[in-house]
Amino acid sequence: MVSGVLRTLSICAPVALLDAPATLAQTFEPTSLAADIPARPLAEALAAFARQTGLQLVYVSGVVRNRRSHAAPAGLSTDEALARLLQGTGLRFEYLTPHSIRILAAEGVPRKTAMNIPAQAELSEVIVTANRREEDLQDVPITIQVLTGDVLAKLNATTFDDFVSYLPGVTAHGVGPGQSNIYVRGLATAVGGIQSSGSLGTFPSVAVYLDDQSAQLPSRNLDIYAADLERIEILEGPQGTVFGAGAEAGVVRYITNKPKLNVTEAILNAGYATTAHGEQSSNLDATVNIPVIADKLAVRGVIYNEQRGGYIDNLSATFARAAADLGIHYAYAGGQVPANSLVINNFNVATKDINPVTYQGVRLETLYRFNEDWSALLTQSYQSIEADGVFAEMAANSLGQPQPDLSVQLYNPSHSKDRFENTALTIDGRVGALKLVYAGAYFVRNVEQVQDYTNYARSTYVDYYQCANPTPATPATAQCFTPSSTWRDLERNTHQSHELRVSTPGDWRIRGIGGLFYENYRIQEQVDWLYLTAFPYFNPIGPPTGYYSLNGSQLQPDGSPVQYFTQGAVFVPAPVTSGNPNIRPPGVGFFNDITRGYQQQAAYASVDFDLIPRKLTLTGGTRYSRTDTSEVGSSVGGFGCKLIFDRMAPNPCLNHSNFININAEGLDRTFSGFKSRANLSWKVTEDALLYYTWSQGFRAGGFNRSAYLFGGSSPLAAGPNPWQVQAQLHGGWQPPQAFAPDSLTNNELGWKTMWVDRRIQWNGAIYQEDWNQAQIVVYANDVINNGEILNGGNYRVRGVETSGVARVTTGLTIEAGAAWNHSELLKQATFLWADGKPIDFSALQSSHRRKLSNPDGALGSPLAGAPPFQGNIRARYEFAFNGYNAFAQISAVHQSHSFATTDRLRVDLQGKSVAYDLPAFTTYDGALGVGKDTWLVQVYAENLTDTRAELYANDAQFYKGITVTRPRTIGLRLSYKFGSS
Repeated sequence: MVSGVLRTLSICAPVALLDAPATLAQTFEPTSLAADIPARPLAEALAAFARQTGLQLVYVSGVVRNRRSHAAPAGLSTDEALARLLQGTGLRFEYLTPHSIRILAAEGVPRKTAMNIPAQAELSEVIVTANRREEDLQDVPITIQVLTGDVLAKLNATTFDDFVSYLPGVTAHGVGPGQSNIYVRGLATAVGGIQSSGSLGTFPSVAVYLDDQSAQLPSRNLDIYAADLERIEILEGPQGTVFGAGAEAGVVRYITNKPKLNVTEAILNAGYATTAHGEQSSNLDATVNIPVIADKLAVRGVIYNEQRGGYIDNLSATFARAAADLGIHYAYAGGQVPANSLVINNFNVATKDINPVTYQGVRLETLYRFNEDWSALLTQSYQSIEADGVFAEMAANSLGQPQPDLSVQLYNPSHSKDRFENTALTIDGRVGALKLVYAGAYFVRNVEQVQDYTNYARSTYVDYYQCANPTPATPATAQCFTPSSTWRDLERNTHQSHELRVSTPGDWRIRGIGGLFYENYRIQEQVDWLYLTAFPYFNPIGPPTGYYSLNGSQLQPDGSPVQYFTQGAVFVPAPVTSGNPNIRPPGVGFFNDITRGYQQQAAYASVDFDLIPRKLTLTGGTRYSRTDTSEVGSSVGGFGCKLIFDRMAPNPCLNHSNFININAEGLDRTFSGFKSRANLSWKVTEDALLYYTWSQGFRAGGFNRSAYLFGGSSPLAAGPNPWQVQAQLHGGWQPPQAFAPDSLTNNELGWKTMWVDRRIQWNGAIYQEDWNQAQIVVYANDVINNGEILNGGNYRVRGVETSGVARVTTGLTIEAGAAWNHSELLKQATFLWADGKPIDFSALQSSHRRKLSNPDGALGSPLAGAPPFQGNIRARYEFAFNGYNAFAQISAVHQSHSFATTDRLRVDLQGKSVAYDLPAFTTYDGALGVGKDTWLVQVYAENLTDTRAELYANDAQFYKGITVTRPRTIGLRLSYKFGSS
């Protein structure tokens, strides 16, 4: 249908176009454009053009659909402005009358193929939705890194670990696929192990979004396979105004390709790769876009499967107890290993390449257009990641003995199964000039992970569960059973969100966006630690059925909990929330069964005002949010269930051990307040933007499962030992039941520029971020031994980031990015004794006579995951020969040293600090390819020099584990496209 009215819609493209016929153009006196028309959906841009010029535009309704305009600055003539808007869309215009113009397809415009060599030197525009509206990246006054679908393909990147190294200012500390914490600008402190991180870890400071659905989870990043993605946006700095809780330090947004009306196309990618020291890999993904009803209904689907071979070897080994084991005294054999102690080996599980991983998934999207103003998009996504083994090499075993590269010594099979489903509905429409969007989604993620934990046998308490010495005890009667141990983590995470937002046209002098947001975020986690092996001497444990009270309180006067053996204690029956209400198997010595999360309700608004039209813009925005946090469940151990010490212990051993009924603690709290932002943007020229941004972000608070120190040997606990003198004098210290949100304030001065006829792009920012009351996880066996989250001190981060793209000649493009970062602890947190006096940690020592530090660390110490420098450079040359298109590409990544954690309290089994220094590294990648029309074949190499870059180190499994880059991988990749695009 032909229409003289102007339509609205969205997508992006850039290249050249024809001018209007001169004969007709001369009959109409051209006028200049009065106001800028930013890059936007083509129909919206044409509507703005018609309003300014008074011209009537005539076109077939489908011709502008799924196309996007270039930006047209004020001052251009009518013809120049329209030509600029249509540039790269494959459309041209011609005058029908002096006051009407027809828009039609240009002849001879090449359709998109598997690889197009740039015919012009001008760089393409990149469209982002960081401010919840479509804008040119160069016009958005915040630091954004964008990896488009084309860039991801050029990097051969399909997983998070593949592309994160190409993001200066972004780091990740993790122990496997989908098992990372993401950090932006080095805002990282201390975290615990992956086991029980859902219930005991801090909420992420970087939000992860799949389109409009948030999906972050503590210590487990959502590792979305990069098949048929339009782009990945990384928003740096606090985004609390627009994205709310969780977007404290930044946002990672996965934006999927949407269905295209009236377009039939299919894309196939297949590959095969070999990894040095490891197994082969293969991948296959297919995308199809099918129009079902012309101009109305289209469906797009993608399916993928990638199998990556392992490269970590499980070496044959034996495990024998040692007199240096911290808990050997529980054998009551004079501090020695009993003669009757079982020695085990791993010969049945020792093998090569134990850590293969498989990504599988499918996504189906359906777009229905009711009319030119209203549409609905329904999306269903499913993904599974199944990984065997572990992905951190054992740099040193639990005795501190160095081990070979790419190896571990595990005594039990380990695996991880990580699955998610997401159902999302987006309704997009207009009411008058206003654009309305509803976005609702329900996300479910289920993780089941099992890992070997045998090395825990050398730690402080486990010999209580593995050794026995019946009374009357003598060294000859002592016995230690098998040290073979595992843990099993079942985690279910749900996000239900609803958002309604309204925005004004982008060309108004005063324009704005506002919305209402609701999210229900829940984590239900069950972790069983199966390290109890002295089966004959224990009764099994299970969830509590109540709690103990003394004079109406669950706490004794000294702050310690009332327990079953406390004199005068009364048992109070009370329910407990349990994901697993059953008695645990005999091997479980401890378990957590905890449900926590929050409900977030928010209203936000942001307004842009052009102080000087087309030149100087002031932006102000704020978000009011109310976050209701809660935690229920139980935490149960087997202390008290050992029959040698208590022959009257019930069977099953319920309410008779070190247990916590979290329901009875009434853990719910509400945090509310405003987080705001402000920008001042100066458009110096059409191709140069300077801006200043001030913004705030926050992360939700939560609860500790226990507000007491377990055991009596801590120097923070009041007691009779020499190292407890200060604690005894001041009444001791107990950890807080709740920890508060931490907050981030960002001041940023940035620039976004294009040079030499838009052949060079140079962007950058100088920033200062102040992070107050930073949440830290503290777990040190001889100090704070129950795993607590505390509000720590105040940090400051100062840095410079820059990125550039240069089209040097036709076909040759060089891209580079770098970040310089300096972080330091400005103010230590003050922790108080029970009498209100500040604790001087430097005056304390542990039971092992080691000096202590504030849990924050020393003043001036840096954050974790904060290398002073990160940089990368990539050169790609595309050329034609004998009718084929070819390319050659080389890239390099460098990262300076950084620290694995800020925790200076915890030490490993040999008494060494776990604040491991991660050395600097440089890696190189390369690729060669050739294609023609619809196909492309390329050979690529990753980590050419086979570097063992140390990405993260920890001792959460009671040995020094180091996550390293994947060894050198060389692969072949085939891409095929057909249909219109």
